Order: sequence, then C-alpha cells, then structure tokens
Amino acid sequence: MPTTGRSSRIGFLTAIGGLALVLAACSSSGASTAPSAAAPSVAAPSAAAPSAAAAGGETYTVAVATGAVGSYLTGEDGKTLYIFTPDSTNKTACVDKCAASWPPFVISSDDTLAPGTGVTGTLATFARPDGKMQVTINGHPLYYYSQDTKAGDTSGQGVGGKWFVGTPDGAVPSAAPAPSAAPSAASRSY
Repeated sequence: MPTTGRSSRIGFLTAIGGLALVLAACSSSGASTAPSAAAPSVAAPSAAAPSAAAAGGETYTVAVATGAVGSYLTGEDGKTLYIFTPDSTNKTACVDKCAASWPPFVISSDDTLAPGTGVTGTLATFARPDGKMQVTINGHPLYYYSQDTKAGDTSGQGVGGKWFVGTPDGAVPSAAPAPSAAPSAASRSY
C-alpha cells in the first residue's frame, strides 16, 4: 500500500506542476518589458502640460526653426506649420480638397502639446468638422503643406496670399506671397 500513497502524491504534484506551467504560459504575452527601439521619443512635458504617461498619449512638441522666411513653427519631423488666413478662431475653413493639400496638424484627445524653446503663443486644440482634434496657436489652426517633403521646406509660404508659416508668437503673418513659377493644383489657395 505505501506504493499507492506515493503514486497519488506524485500524480498530485505532477498535476500542480502542469497547472503552474499552463498559468505561466497564459499570463505571459511574450512581450518584453524593455523599451522598444522603435518607441517614439517623447519630450519632457512642460510644467503647464499634464504628463503624457498620466494622460495615456504621446507628447507633441511644437518647435521653432529659422530660415529664409524668418522664425517659424515646426511640428512632427521638423516640418513647417502654416496658418490659413480665412480661418477664424478655433474654426477651420480648410476641409476636403483643401485638407488634402494642406493636412491639418491633428492629435488624439489623450495626447499632450508642449511648446518648444521660443514658442510664446498659446497652444491648444479644437474639434474639426470630422471630429479630429486640430492644433492651434492663439486659436489659429495649424497645417502642414503636402509639397514640403522635409524639415526646413517652406514652399507653402505666401501661397495664394492666404497661407503663411506659423510664427512663434502666434501672430497672423502679413508677409507678401512667395514668388512661384506656375501655380499647381496643390498650390491653389482653396
């Protein structure tokens, strides 16, 4: 009989061990807890902005660059941000075809905006007609230009006499339109 008691204990311990292995396998997602090399870099939030980690989103820093058009705002990847003069405070006049040529600078509602060094205007967001949250400076909606392909491009400056680089203080620029050889479909002022 002592053999039967030992067999029962071994069977019981084997079952417990198997259960532990199943539970361990089910609780592991296979994901590493180490940060990913592909994780986006996130700027430290400013004292006025809530933590991106607390909000659950990313932090987007609006920075300042300087070039032939003077000091101007930049967004993701250092690309130039523009203001469309027909817009009104927290309201866009650029939708549909216009927004295809002049993509709005939008973020998710749980993302955070941070002003980079030299940005003195107030950054905020408003809901576009499509429900997306568009970034503003002093209430002026901000856009990218589809013809700008890299950081430092400012080819949208003065297009149609209505599109201008965003300024660090958020003032609506009054610069003269940039000269162009011939207007293209993408450069229409809409």
